[in-house]
Amino acid sequence: MRRYIQLGMAGAIGVLPIVISAQRAARPAAPATAMVATVPTVREQTADQQVLQVLNRLAFGPRPGEVQQVRGMGVDAWIELQLHPQKIDDSAMDQMLARYSLLDQDQTALEVQYTQAQRERRLVKRDASDTSKGADVSPEFKQIQRERAQVAGQLMSARVARAVASNRQLQEVMTDFWENHFSVYIRKNAVEAYYLEDYDRTIREHSLGKFRDLLGAVAHSPAMLVFLDNAQSRANPGEPTLPAVNARGMVLARGAGGGLRAAMQINVRQRAAAANAKQRAAGLNENYGRELLELHTLGVDGGYTQQDVIEAARALTGWTIKPPAQGGGFVFRPEWHDAGPKTFLGHQLEAGRGEQDGDDILDIVSRSPATAHFIALKLCRRFVTDSPSTALVDRAAETFRRTDGNIAQVMRTIVESPEFFSARAYHSKVKAPFEVVVSAARALGAQPDTTPRTALAVAYLGEPIFGHQAPNGWPETGDEWMNTGAILNRINFGMAVGANRLPGASVHGLFGADSLENASRGSQVDAVVSAILGGAVSPDMRKILMSGEHPLAANAAQHATSETAQAQAVAAVNAEPDSASGDMSMTQAPGTPARLARGKQGNRGALGGLGGNALGRNGVIGPAPELTGLAQVVGLALGSPEFQRR
Repeated sequence: MRRYIQLGMAGAIGVLPIVISAQRAARPAAPATAMVATVPTVREQTADQQVLQVLNRLAFGPRPGEVQQVRGMGVDAWIELQLHPQKIDDSAMDQMLARYSLLDQDQTALEVQYTQAQRERRLVKRDASDTSKGADVSPEFKQIQRERAQVAGQLMSARVARAVASNRQLQEVMTDFWENHFSVYIRKNAVEAYYLEDYDRTIREHSLGKFRDLLGAVAHSPAMLVFLDNAQSRANPGEPTLPAVNARGMVLARGAGGGLRAAMQINVRQRAAAANAKQRAAGLNENYGRELLELHTLGVDGGYTQQDVIEAARALTGWTIKPPAQGGGFVFRPEWHDAGPKTFLGHQLEAGRGEQDGDDILDIVSRSPATAHFIALKLCRRFVTDSPSTALVDRAAETFRRTDGNIAQVMRTIVESPEFFSARAYHSKVKAPFEVVVSAARALGAQPDTTPRTALAVAYLGEPIFGHQAPNGWPETGDEWMNTGAILNRINFGMAVGANRLPGASVHGLFGADSLENASRGSQVDAVVSAILGGAVSPDMRKILMSGEHPLAANAAQHATSETAQAQAVAAVNAEPDSASGDMSMTQAPGTPARLARGKQGNRGALGGLGGNALGRNGVIGPAPELTGLAQVVGLALGSPEFQRR
């Protein structure tokens, strides 16, 4: 098994150093600093490898004809264009996205409809007699439930469709990166799905902008406020708060003489009384404050303390959302805000400033050198190697600091670096399941799939979209994805795609596929290796392609049709909301890394109620098909170690 994983990694391709063009070499260098080493001007990858490198790292793999397109315009010109997505025509994708009818609707209105229907259902059940409590829910409520599931399904489908067919490929790759960095869980509660259309759009719009703008947009998003519980976070009882303000900006509570201290005291008493009346203790929730520092900005070794976590959480009290009936969206509630003085990372925040406390916290962390290094490291790990060099990370972090967190400029530093175009980086990254599915669709020139079926294939391989329960996101390094179950599922997936089971994708989408149907096996293998594997394949894998006999194929078929795998696939599709919490659960998806299993229920996925049948029954994956000819070669190539790397 270990040998299979390593096939195609060493010795398959020689590399020839290439000096970058005079035009590139003449570009004025960025201001140097004492800590940043001189950047060499040699690219170790061949010209053809550079084309494949940018298409596999800054895009989700090449579509038919794109290698020739990038070669024609030049690698550096293609990179420059992708760094400015607003200059790229993507009107065809915009027209396709209009087919997602529910995503085009007002999500707040849909949420209001659902919450009202849920409330009415609870009232009916409460008032019903004991004999009727088990009666079926009304057809109207069932329809609303179906629509809620369809919102989630369309959202996931749209994510995949954009990745497959958008011309703005780097923007989609960056959206995937940031949505994993700022990970949220679609089944946090019964209405989280309604917040994710706006969340997805917001991250996409800021994915190559300023990091501070992106961080602020995330901090104000209902999806994040709900997921990490900041929407419920309030000043602890006894702490000073600010006067409540109505919709017109009028103060609802003032102390004697209008003094702020008296108004705070009145507000504290009112809030304490209300909390006691409801038998509910209002208080501080540290979840978002902690993850803001550990996962979003400074990193776990970023030099902060537990007291800094508390101070950040205090600063962000009152950052919440309006009820759906009031229009939804972000709102600052001064009466919830801890208005006392704060000390955060050595910075003094004066008392009584309200929402500005939270903004200052975001300013401080976004401009911290620790954040620059943490973000630079994650970007280098995603785009270069699992273990990027210290020199490259330092240069990227310096660009982050020098440009005030300009993501596009940091990306330019990384993707124009010799390290990015080094022999070590080429073909070194293991694809995550999302990348496997999308790159397979792109390799066959697939049309975007507007059904949830391709998103289900991503989940089958272990990475349900918006389906990671913990806020740390999916793994960033290949060793955490490649276990026995994952390898077998990827082989089986390749064979299923060869059998035309991936919606919108067909073997005939390959360039020249029709003329290859009756060609010799050797000609078919050569063509598929060129079209799908970048022209390089290990001797062992070539033997498999020629013979059609894969040493793990039987195991893959057995694994895919096993009772466990089928049960997990069924659970992924057919899970229903928990009657008490409104949450939806599934067992751990096949091939999910073991470290992601958390708690007694394991890693809980995101595909319950998406409609249709289980993966094994609707033909997206199912039992490994018996293939012959060109389809067999394609299926084996898509499951090969060479295709599993980018």
